[in-house]
Amino acid sequence: MRIGSGFDVHAFGDGDHVTLGGVRVPHSHGVVAHSDGDVVIHALCDAIFGALALGDIGMHFPPTDERWRDADSRQFLRHAAMLMAQHGYALGNADITVIGEKPKIAPHAQAMRGHLAADLDCDIGRISIKATTTEKLGFTGRGEGIAAQACVLLERG
Repeated sequence: MRIGSGFDVHAFGDGDHVTLGGVRVPHSHGVVAHSDGDVVIHALCDAIFGALALGDIGMHFPPTDERWRDADSRQFLRHAAMLMAQHGYALGNADITVIGEKPKIAPHAQAMRGHLAADLDCDIGRISIKATTTEKLGFTGRGEGIAAQACVLLERG
């Protein structure tokens, strides 16, 4: 077994939605990012890459590479899933926490879980998504951005 953790953060900017777990979530702001800025998927990819000892998402999809401008982060996750399989691992489980005051995650969590399970080719019961606020403290509490952390357990396939 291998364990990995990941973290991602993006500042809010112009826009009318954020993409979280592959789901377009209406919001008063978008995020400032090179790709679609999906903090859920970015944190999850980093957790998988970490468990495999394969660096981080920036090594696989550099923000300096124009191929990834406005990219759908689900392709990053499918790449992580391919590497996981190539190295002989399957997802045991993933636990993801979205950190921010808004938008509300609960109404979208099941759809997010479905996208992540499809991209990782696993049962939806292996994916947990939850949210927390920072009680109005820090940059997320002030509504300046959104963050996510992820932890994964990989098992030999």
